Amino acid sequence: MESEDEDAGEEEGSDDGEVDEFPEIDTRSDSEEEEEEEVVAGSDEEEEEETDAEDEEDEEETDAESSSEEELRIFPKAKTIISKITGQPKRIYPEIEPDYDSDSSTEDTSNRVGNIPMHWYDDLPHVGYDINGKKVLRPARGDELDKFLETVDDPNSWTTAFDKKAQMDKPLTAEELDIIRRLQENENPDAAYDPYEPTVEWFTGKGKEEVMPLSAAPEPKRRWVPSKWEKQKVMKIVRAIRQGRIVPNKPKTASTKPQFYPIWNEGPSNQPAPLPAPKPRLPTHAESYNPPEEYVPTEEERKEWEATDKEDRERDFLPQKYSSLRHVPAYNHFIQERFSRQLDLYMAPRIQRKKLQIDPNSLIPKLPSPSSLKPFPTYKSLHVTHDKGRPRIVSVSTDGIWAASGDDSGVVNLWEVTVGKVVKSWKFDSKIGSVEWSPRIDVSFLVVGIEDHLHFLVPPFLAPNVLVATTSLLAPATLPPQPATPSPIKWKSSSSDTLDKPILTLTLPPSSGLPKQISWHRKGDYFATVSSTEGQSGVWIHQISRRHSQAPFKKIKGTVQLVLFHPTKPNFFVATQRYVRMYNLAEQKLLKTFQPGIRWISSMDIHPLGDHLIVGGYDRKLCWFDLEMSDKPYKVLRYHTRAIRSLHFHPTYPLFASSSDDGSIQIFHARVYNDLMTDPLIVPLKILRGHRVKDGLGVLAVRWVPRQPWLLSAGADGDVALWCS
Repeated sequence: MESEDEDAGEEEGSDDGEVDEFPEIDTRSDSEEEEEEEVVAGSDEEEEEETDAEDEEDEEETDAESSSEEELRIFPKAKTIISKITGQPKRIYPEIEPDYDSDSSTEDTSNRVGNIPMHWYDDLPHVGYDINGKKVLRPARGDELDKFLETVDDPNSWTTAFDKKAQMDKPLTAEELDIIRRLQENENPDAAYDPYEPTVEWFTGKGKEEVMPLSAAPEPKRRWVPSKWEKQKVMKIVRAIRQGRIVPNKPKTASTKPQFYPIWNEGPSNQPAPLPAPKPRLPTHAESYNPPEEYVPTEEERKEWEATDKEDRERDFLPQKYSSLRHVPAYNHFIQERFSRQLDLYMAPRIQRKKLQIDPNSLIPKLPSPSSLKPFPTYKSLHVTHDKGRPRIVSVSTDGIWAASGDDSGVVNLWEVTVGKVVKSWKFDSKIGSVEWSPRIDVSFLVVGIEDHLHFLVPPFLAPNVLVATTSLLAPATLPPQPATPSPIKWKSSSSDTLDKPILTLTLPPSSGLPKQISWHRKGDYFATVSSTEGQSGVWIHQISRRHSQAPFKKIKGTVQLVLFHPTKPNFFVATQRYVRMYNLAEQKLLKTFQPGIRWISSMDIHPLGDHLIVGGYDRKLCWFDLEMSDKPYKVLRYHTRAIRSLHFHPTYPLFASSSDDGSIQIFHARVYNDLMTDPLIVPLKILRGHRVKDGLGVLAVRWVPRQPWLLSAGADGDVALWCS
């Protein structure tokens, strides 16, 4: 024991100002090491004798220590008594009387769940388990108002943090608050860290001088000493090569033997394994050589199967019945089915497509409620009946007071919109092809198209100034000069003062046919007519101020169905059976050709702003075009079950209507935004049903009342109805 203390004292003294010397390198050879091992073996026997003596001394020391521990024992001593049951001696210790500090009843029950996600206990009444395996119940927590009141009442509430395991707020210590403050101020969280501590001189301090190179120059070759071990290793490999125990790789030579490669074996790949080939279908009763009677086809079923295409057949064969298996012939589709099976196994690519988990309701666009887009027509207010013919056209005056409708018997009725009373009727020799009011406000008249003629009619009950302006426009006292190129259309004014006859009549060229459409320019001086004949005489543009008519086209591709004037630009729309062409009348050139994809165009109208066009066809399609975008439809609507007959935009409200041979009228909300990046809003609002389908025809024409959200419709049942909101 004393020797160990002395050694420790010597070691402590060696650090006082002196540097430990580096141990010297042992330069002795291997033979000298073997001699040392013999000397060490002799010295081991002497050490064993010394250890025996030391063990005896240790036993004496432990006895002395045990006696001293009994003197220092602070626990009560045990009493030795004789047990009444066994009769053997046993020790009894007195009961421990704990102080108040040792009571653990006031301590918080610690949660021992470990590092797990605490949201596992969200639906459970407890939040974990304590050290004894008992459930730790979730503490009661108030709502947000209770939390706010706690922060108001408790001034130290801001120094607490939520403990996920205990599910309650725990106060933070001063050290933790100091760490949080340091992190918020971008300081070092360790308070004992000193960024300005003095520099430690690692290489210049006393006793710390290090022998190190001052330059990074490589070692010179003269200092290199070859390794004896590496030399022996290399010589061992050389001897093995000389003896033939290590044979180098033979050079690869071209071989004449055919080489085969497994083309179907593929190397390891990180890609997922391909899907397995579909298994062939198991045979059923139909494949049996002796199927039940209900599987054997009859003669009618056999003929029907042979007449059906191969793709539409339920089976690729017909079940046949044989008396025995040896009567069954060879299968005639065996080679073809085996070839198809080989394609399934080797040639057909199979990939696994991920199934999209999309809610179908999310794909439906969210449209506003129709009740929020009022006003729009919802019910039938009144109707005017044509007893002798079928009304095919209806038109409304610019002020929205008068309406005119014409039928197949040659009768044009003028009636008041708000009352529905017919105040005037005109009778012509042939059926009415078109009726259209002038868009001007200072004058009031309507144009009626019959076979080879256009008649200008003045309604009754006009104001004196409007009547004078209308008469001076249509029947001026002084006629304008005739143009240099005479027109084949004759303009003839009537000298009669009565309103029963037309005030002006235009005689179209012979065999022009029935004018089926009249389209006005927004200023009211020009209007265009489309006749039922083909060729140059089908389209005419008329100017009232000059009393002149001209054909805008020398040659037209296809039969013209409809024409329209652009509301703001000098553009002219011409619709044939399949295409809609837009021309510039000022520059006399074709601007764009729209392709609605309709087999036969039946109706067309342009938005009052002039940026959008709707086209309807006999194949139930309604196409919406954006004139600034593509020549293909922006939207294609299919709401009617039969042919579309008429389309019309409301001049002031964001509405448009479409009528069809199914007897219904579709009302749409069509809002066009000034922002070119915003798409127009098209919402179906109402389906109006009030006309009967007669002879396969339904609602033939619709027109909006200019200043009200009201709609006029002419049906094949002989009624002209007014729909109000």
